Amino acid sequence: MAVALLVIDIQKDYFPGGKMPLVNPESAATEAKRLADGFRSHHWPVIFMQHVSLSPTASFFLPNTDGVAIHPTVTPQPGETVLVKHYPNSFRETRLLEVLQQLQVTELVISGMMTHMCIDASTRQAADLGLTCFVAYDATATRTLQFNGLTTPATEVQTAFLSSLNGAYAKVQSAASILAVQFSGSAPSVD
Repeated sequence: MAVALLVIDIQKDYFPGGKMPLVNPESAATEAKRLADGFRSHHWPVIFMQHVSLSPTASFFLPNTDGVAIHPTVTPQPGETVLVKHYPNSFRETRLLEVLQQLQVTELVISGMMTHMCIDASTRQAADLGLTCFVAYDATATRTLQFNGLTTPATEVQTAFLSSLNGAYAKVQSAASILAVQFSGSAPSVD
């Protein structure tokens, strides 16, 4: 069994001064970096997804802008895979599945942004494809949402989406817990 880390859309537009700032992106990026550093120390694959918007009505992640760049906190290292995507689901019209199959990955640790969109869609797809998934809850971030005249704070959005993933689609844990299991010499396993 092989494990890989997936870092989804930790890009400048999600940070203060960007076109779609999230709540606490800095702490999520720091935990994603912790995961990436741990995986690198064991020579386990780290794969980055970079969202580039193609829609003519898109307001962020626009091609050839500073905001579309991967945030320097989690800069990919030479030789690491960076895949461009145009949809929330990291598998849709990308080579992600092919890359994971080539690496013989059966377990996927997921981090990144936004929890209620790209993390949710990508985790569900990965699980449906037969991968054992782990979501590092503190290495993800989201934003406050509004619907039908109601406002849902980011903390509640985060809790709702992580709760719905936990169990059926992934084991949701802290980055430190995931790394502790990895460094113990055994692959993580769902309880």
